[in-house]
Amino acid sequence: MNVLYFLTPKAEVEYININSSVRQGLEKMRYHGHAAIPVIDDAGRYMGTVTEGDFLWALYNDNNPDLKKLEKTELRTIIHKQYHPVRASAAIDEILNRAYNQNFVPVVDDRNMFIGIIKRKDIIKYLAAVKTDIPELTDDDRQEAQTESIA
Repeated sequence: MNVLYFLTPKAEVEYININSSVRQGLEKMRYHGHAAIPVIDDAGRYMGTVTEGDFLWALYNDNNPDLKKLEKTELRTIIHKQYHPVRASAAIDEILNRAYNQNFVPVVDDRNMFIGIIKRKDIIKYLAAVKTDIPELTDDDRQEAQTESIA
């Protein structure tokens, strides 16, 4: 299977520039409601991923969090580098291994240019559709799942 089948293209992905401030990153994540977003440089190369945890550690390590100070702190100082990208030509096994530990897998071309992401939920939806013996969710199942996610 071609991994590009699962690709959400860059034009549809929220990402942030590595030259942004920590405050800009926080505001973007809050506005869009994401737990992690890709970070790219001015040329469009993938540089890493910044997560809610990265922001929390940045605030924790700065014993006196101040929004004015966060405007001057560069995002590059806190980005999470363990979200390794895959090439567009990657095998599905590699993507599944990456998606196991992260919400999305960044995808780059041969020049390391960021071209989009593969969301874990899209992989799960596809696999659920392929597996025909999975029963459909009832309204009770959906209500129970919503109750559990709130708790």
